[in-house]
Amino acid sequence: MFELPEVETVRRDLERDIVGKKIKSAEAVSMKVLRRYRTRNAFVSRLAGNKVTAVQRLGLHITIAFSNESKLVIDLGSSGSLRRTANKETVDPSTEVVITFTQHGQLRLLDAEGTSEMFVVDDDSMFDELPELTDLGLDPVSEPVTWTVFGRSLLQRRVRLKTLLADPSFVVGIGDIYADEILFHAGLRHNRMSDSLTSQEIRRLHRALVGTLHDAIKHRGTSIPEREFIDPAGNPGEYGSHLMVWGRHGELSARSRLPIQRVKFRGTWTYFCQTQV
Repeated sequence: MFELPEVETVRRDLERDIVGKKIKSAEAVSMKVLRRYRTRNAFVSRLAGNKVTAVQRLGLHITIAFSNESKLVIDLGSSGSLRRTANKETVDPSTEVVITFTQHGQLRLLDAEGTSEMFVVDDDSMFDELPELTDLGLDPVSEPVTWTVFGRSLLQRRVRLKTLLADPSFVVGIGDIYADEILFHAGLRHNRMSDSLTSQEIRRLHRALVGTLHDAIKHRGTSIPEREFIDPAGNPGEYGSHLMVWGRHGELSARSRLPIQRVKFRGTWTYFCQTQV
């Protein structure tokens, strides 16, 4: 799945670009990303004529708010890509949904694999449609959190650190890539128990969490061969060249000059430096 930095990059771009614009028409090429509907018309009929008032993020869902008190909800999955294009730009074969504004082009959802989803929901039904959003944990990008609040939440649980970081009820939007990077910057091993951390280690983990996420957003997300990320302008995320351990098995660690290690943890590879404790 895409993680918080990729989804937040898309959200910020759309917020700058489409708020205030009015939808002229919408087209769905197939039902691949419309799993909550019986027909394509049931989806597109809820879009035409709406004016965009805000673009927000709830966990890893992007929501485009309309003036009629409804929202377009977008889950990019692990292969979806939103693109801002001119009306006459050639349509990519992987395009699933095309939203045309009365001015300034289109918003297109591209997804060859079909892991993404789009649907429209009334504002007061949002959490009925997505009940998992009622149990989201800390979101250090949208709502800054102090290290003391973070630490209290951390110490209330007894679970291995990487498992905890990847739990959306603890902190939203972190998967394998950023969990490994955060733990490297914090100097902590993935299998440390959360309630074993000292105050100094909690501070380091908090600083690494916030810093890594904000750095990744600054560099517009991570695009890797296993999961290509393309922003709404059609450019790949640039944070991949800044990864310190993830995917770098056998390379020399910038911290120790020893080879970066990897082990299987919870069914996937975990990358770390020998200096992590």
